[in-house]
Amino acid sequence: MIYDDIIYSIAEGEAEETLELTKRALAQGYPADSILEKGLIAGMNSVADKFREQRVIIPEVLMATRAMHAGLSVLEPHLTTAPKRGFGKVVVGTVAGDLHDIGITLVKTMAMSIGIKVIDLGVDVTPKKFANAVRKEKPDFLMISALLTTTMSVMKDVIEELEAQGLRKNVIVMVGGAPVTEAFASEIGADYYFENSTEVRQFLEENLGKILASKKKSDKV
Repeated sequence: MIYDDIIYSIAEGEAEETLELTKRALAQGYPADSILEKGLIAGMNSVADKFREQRVIIPEVLMATRAMHAGLSVLEPHLTTAPKRGFGKVVVGTVAGDLHDIGITLVKTMAMSIGIKVIDLGVDVTPKKFANAVRKEKPDFLMISALLTTTMSVMKDVIEELEAQGLRKNVIVMVGGAPVTEAFASEIGADYYFENSTEVRQFLEENLGKILASKKKSDKV
């Protein structure tokens, strides 16, 4: 199965092979969203699980991320749709001190594929930059990522900065990344924790309408 080949190529950090396999899968008629979920995301989730269990090291994760990006570059034109009115807006970014976009790239693609407008702040984003983006863009969701244990604490700083600027109640904060846990998310005051991008998509597909309707209702009060 070509999905297994893509998963293996990502785990091995083979960017060129991942690129070619993704092209081949499209040419053979596999749906782009299936290639994304069953190939690229499954491959990265496998690497993330191994990283969580300390079975791979950072350089190997970066090689896998590079391979995933290669495949994603082929898929993106087939996945992303124009933002749909009423589908909400999300600001995404990786915290200051962390230069990894392993999770944010996939989350961004997932959100865009269902019509959500995405503002991508990139990596190494300071708490003030996150807060300024929330003030300027007025997003419905703020998705924060960290790959390193040493940068996890910055997530708390982001939430505290939002509170200091009086912005916290206006945005739903979601956190994720290899070292992040549900207990940590609860401890720092995040609204939701997701282990991987597939969970994010499932959550949004099932709850987006209800959340936006509730938010719109509360704004009128």
